Amino acid sequence: MTPFAEIRARAERRKGGAEALARLLPPAPAPAALSEIPDDRVLAEMARLVFSAGFARGVIDAKWPDFEDAFLNFLAARLAAQPDEFWYALASDRRIVRNGPKIRSVRRNSAFVLEVAREHGSFGRFLAAWPSTDQIGLLGLLARRGDRLGGMTGQLLLRCVGWDGFVTSKDVVACLRDAGLDIAPEVTSKADFAKVQTRFNAWAEETGLSRVHLSRICALSIGENRHEH
Repeated sequence: MTPFAEIRARAERRKGGAEALARLLPPAPAPAALSEIPDDRVLAEMARLVFSAGFARGVIDAKWPDFEDAFLNFLAARLAAQPDEFWYALASDRRIVRNGPKIRSVRRNSAFVLEVAREHGSFGRFLAAWPSTDQIGLLGLLARRGDRLGGMTGQLLLRCVGWDGFVTSKDVVACLRDAGLDIAPEVTSKADFAKVQTRFNAWAEETGLSRVHLSRICALSIGENRHEH
């Protein structure tokens, strides 16, 4: 396998040096901050990603204040207490994207968030306590107990709320394959995902970097060299 130092050096050359690359990295994960994230913001992020899947992200973002109003600011306990009529009405509510399965996913995920909060004190505390060495296990739990939180949606959820994980984007997978990892061009199998997890764990041990930063540097080291803001 290619040492990560070579991948980082390539990313630095592509982006204009070490300082320029550092400016393109997201904030380092902070478990203390993650443990304090309110449950309503976790549920809101779940909903935003579910509604954005297969849809123009800009449209969802533009309508998001209306989503917040329609879904009672994503307060899980309030949503869980709403009768069927509340959810039926949302299916014809012009403030939001009227997609029945995705609307129902908010109802189901509000119950999921409440269950986890009862078990661990809050969803954020649950996430903060889950080891980054086992992203596979955490994604499996999100897919099993949540609704429409499998695949890339689960990975993006973890990234967006500040959990220290990688994302198997096209460029990240290309970087891993270029480094010598024997995986398919699209990581969908458990076997391939296990290889990716093992490689990121090894690179984290090798470099001391977070998996978020390792993943981002990978993505910036290969593929189309897009102008980054």
